[in-house]
Amino acid sequence: MDSTKRKIRVLVVDDSAVIRKLIPTLLSRDEDIEVIATAIDGDFAINKIEQMRPDVITLDVDMPRMDGITALGVIVSKHKIPVLMLSSLTTRDAALTMRALEMGAVDFICKPVGGTGKLNEMGGELVAKVKAAARSTFIQPVSVPLLPVKGKKKAAALPPNVSAGKLIAIGASSGGPNALRYILPRIPADIGAGIIVVQHMPESFTAVMAKWLDEICDIEVSEARAGDLITPGRALVAPGNSHLTVQRTALGPAVQLERGTPVNGHMPSVDVLFRSVAAQYGRLAAAVILTGMGTDGAEGIGEIRKAGGHTIAQNKETCAIFGMPRAAIERGYIQQVGSLSDIANWLVVTAGKTETSEVKDGKCN
Repeated sequence: MDSTKRKIRVLVVDDSAVIRKLIPTLLSRDEDIEVIATAIDGDFAINKIEQMRPDVITLDVDMPRMDGITALGVIVSKHKIPVLMLSSLTTRDAALTMRALEMGAVDFICKPVGGTGKLNEMGGELVAKVKAAARSTFIQPVSVPLLPVKGKKKAAALPPNVSAGKLIAIGASSGGPNALRYILPRIPADIGAGIIVVQHMPESFTAVMAKWLDEICDIEVSEARAGDLITPGRALVAPGNSHLTVQRTALGPAVQLERGTPVNGHMPSVDVLFRSVAAQYGRLAAAVILTGMGTDGAEGIGEIRKAGGHTIAQNKETCAIFGMPRAAIERGYIQQVGSLSDIANWLVVTAGKTETSEVKDGKCN
């Protein structure tokens, strides 16, 4: 669809009459978007999709009759229309939303809790994500063979005052959970680097995502807590609503959390992480910028490049939304551009290098 020639046609699916009225009102503020219909559940939605062929669908997670997960399965397999899930800020809905992203939903939006200010904030996010979804490349669900949890190797604890070696820092936004679901299971437990992940998500979702990833990975994956040591073979996910930085301490490198103000509209921010990684790790860092809308992480990854670290971006062909990688690539900060498979391989090779080896510029694909 060329959104410059006609409006983005949106179907809103929700069993709440209030939400079915609210979302069209918020979207109508943008002249490029038109809500063409609403539906009270997945069953009605499927019929309207076949009749009206929307460009984007907002789909409630929890509905009677045909719920959002069931409806999404039909939409993904039969219609291949970008879907934004609408979720409540609950652990149950977070788990269902992870399932929806796994099945092929492009992104999700949380229902507002609070007054008019929260509604206006949601409106801006909703418009931006609908536009991004309309431009997105439809990605089939990522298939990852499940690994036996009982075979997981625990990350080795570091003795005091011993360097943790290298660090892999990963930043992602829209489409990121599925990209992480592809990359992290392909990293071996004996990799010679700690891993830090910033994924734009609310705080009630990041712990669920970390557990969702841990279940299929050989490495440990957990939501970061203040003071957690960074150790090889362990991935720490920044909690929602907190910036994460890395800091060398007497016990070894550790993560610090701070509830400040959003940076680039986000908390946690990829730029905040990457800047601290540049300062603390320099050329011992490998930074990856994955799918997502906006520019968060672009300047931070530039600082890692200037500090001698290795910089990688996901290519357009495998991104759900190419915004964040494109911003970093266009600014000249990226050494290697590749698919998710390429990135997983590059990280294993980069982390396996000795501290004295130099990382050469890779050829951009």
